[in-house]
Amino acid sequence: MRIALVAFPGIRAFDVSVITEVWGVDRTDRGVPAFDLRRTAADPAPIPMRGGLGLTPDRTLAWLSRADLIVVPGLDDHLTPAPAPVLEALRLAHTRGTPIAALCGGAFTLAQAGLLDGRRAVTHWNLTELLRTHHPRVTVVPDALFLHDDNIWTSAGTAAGIDLCLHLVRTTRGAEAAAAIARSMVTAPFRTGTQAQFIEQPTPHADRDADALASVRAHALTHLAQPHTVATLAARAGMSPRSFARHFQATTGTTPLRWLITQRIAAAQKLLERTDHPLPEVARRTGFGSEITMRQHFAAHLSTSPHAYRLAFHEAPTRAGVDTPRTDP
Repeated sequence: MRIALVAFPGIRAFDVSVITEVWGVDRTDRGVPAFDLRRTAADPAPIPMRGGLGLTPDRTLAWLSRADLIVVPGLDDHLTPAPAPVLEALRLAHTRGTPIAALCGGAFTLAQAGLLDGRRAVTHWNLTELLRTHHPRVTVVPDALFLHDDNIWTSAGTAAGIDLCLHLVRTTRGAEAAAAIARSMVTAPFRTGTQAQFIEQPTPHADRDADALASVRAHALTHLAQPHTVATLAARAGMSPRSFARHFQATTGTTPLRWLITQRIAAAQKLLERTDHPLPEVARRTGFGSEITMRQHFAAHLSTSPHAYRLAFHEAPTRAGVDTPRTDP
């Protein structure tokens, strides 16, 4: 897989590091597919970055025509005008159908190119009004961690860029590859919820609630095959269903049932990659109940089917009982 990092003066060193850490490190010894990451720019001159750092391009923008994915870092000054050759190269790449991802303030670069006009996009929660003001044709979503619209990806600030990069690995190379990269980076393979969870101001009472909710989430994860409802989860937390749902969303940024579906999909992905269990058995072990229900959720969240996912990412099965997700009661 060929990934192009688009560089020009003003890009953030942190985002460059994230892109390089995810796609520029050889982890084939851990079962991660090889990636070909190239640093592209309008010319070969070194590009200065904040903090005394610099980036030396190894390809021109012409290489974008060969890329399977283009990634645009965020900006130190979010209103930095991108060079005209960069904007034109991004427009041509989108016309060709190449997926383009922007981290944090990189959404401003895509907006300058006109690629976000009439589309939904996200950036850091503290920059949403700035993006709306300077690019009124963009539908700015205030609280998502990352978004996909018409082959264009945008992400919220800083750590959400890691979330998006790992998600792109997961959707192109499978959950196991993304998990292996996340483990080496000592980060979560995926986070659920929205930016709202990071805007909330915690209180001592909220901290106690968060501890109770963490225990409930841990129980649900180790008993995914069992049926769970808001009422049963709330009872385990010692809360009323309404209070539980409210505190759960404030803590995680998502609803209990949406969080549970996300965890079940992730567990099903691992079983599809690692085992030869029939699809009805995968659905049973991960709590979907039926293959039909599992298929519906895969279509809604991954835009594929369990069968197609297995064909794309299945590995040699492990020994029975070894290295499989703990999803049985």
